[in-house]
Amino acid sequence: MKRELAIVGAGYVGLPLARVFAEAGLSTVLVESDAGRVAAINRGESYVEDVPPESLAPLVESEILSATTSYDHVSECDAVLIALPTPLTANREPDLSFVLSATATIGEQLREGQLVVLESTTYPGTTRDEILPVLQASGLTVGSGFFLAYSPERVDPGREDWTIQNTPKIIGGVTAACTERACALYGRALSSLVPVSSPEVAELTKLLENVFRSVNIALVNELAQLCSRMEIDVWEVIHASATKPFGFMSFKPGPGLGGHCLPVDPFYLAWKARQFDFYTEFVELAGKINENMPYFCLDRIAQALNDHEKSVRGSHIHLVGVAYKADVGDLRLSPALKLIDLLRAGGAELSYTDARVPALPEHGLESLELDEARGADCVCIVTAHSGVDYDTLAERAQLLVDFRNAVGGPTAAREHVWKL
Repeated sequence: MKRELAIVGAGYVGLPLARVFAEAGLSTVLVESDAGRVAAINRGESYVEDVPPESLAPLVESEILSATTSYDHVSECDAVLIALPTPLTANREPDLSFVLSATATIGEQLREGQLVVLESTTYPGTTRDEILPVLQASGLTVGSGFFLAYSPERVDPGREDWTIQNTPKIIGGVTAACTERACALYGRALSSLVPVSSPEVAELTKLLENVFRSVNIALVNELAQLCSRMEIDVWEVIHASATKPFGFMSFKPGPGLGGHCLPVDPFYLAWKARQFDFYTEFVELAGKINENMPYFCLDRIAQALNDHEKSVRGSHIHLVGVAYKADVGDLRLSPALKLIDLLRAGGAELSYTDARVPALPEHGLESLELDEARGADCVCIVTAHSGVDYDTLAERAQLLVDFRNAVGGPTAAREHVWKL
């Protein structure tokens, strides 16, 4: 079967995107370097929670969706989407190596009339300054010989009300013709399109969305630290503030940011801004506050144990929830992993419960049944998955530190329950 669409990268963005296009009737091939992932997809097995096997398997069986480690099918496709990781280097600078390597390979076999769209989160100017020159080396002219656009992913893992199919899709082409071609493609599978004037606008739109969340989460994280010193319940303050029907948007504090976007995107913007002799101090400060939260949580655990005449060293501490957010099994940059490292460095004995994360092999831990946490010196709620009886957990725990306000509502007051 001739493939209409190639998606490079079969991760948390690429695989769900492929499913949506295939369900809309577009014959789709996923190009993925991980042979294990390719084999799983071609068996109809999914490793991404947002793509259940019962939805993937029929698409594979009907041959409208397949996966390969080879770029051989790319030249026959009318469109190629790039959905690869864009992490930070050790120096917190953008790492476009995955994207640029894929672009070079695509450029070697680019044919007239093809559409290429970058979906990966990046800084303004990437599509025009980095991707375009590589593709133009083919000798084709953008806007007529081939078409190039940027359309950022807007995936919120575990969410069912807003999905890829119905979340408005930002699309910015290098030329008007590029935008038109990209809109024609996405319009075949998605219900709402938002064309913008350029890829730079689309790139910065994605960063603004995530920086907005990062900054506001940093605000309440900083407030949580102040409230701890003032002995005021930050959760009650937020709950009361949220009763205002205008001018306030409720954000919740927590042990830190995780996932593939929020911990990374602010630094992309800050790096790009420095090229224009501009310093996004507000954005960078938010990043520092959020990155400090696991350390604040460590101090909070130490205070709670000290109040019960114990110390971190030698104590058995049981973590409830280790994924980066509730009701997913995604561990990418989860603050729980940093907290585990900090507690281990402090001499604690650790265990955890997370039904969505059966094991943490790099930490030598396996998820336990929650009942097995009864003997722990301290239980910490790090990620509040639904389906857990947190009130019963609080009753049975000797000492509980709740970083997510999962226990008893905003005004709960129990001597052995500590909050963020």
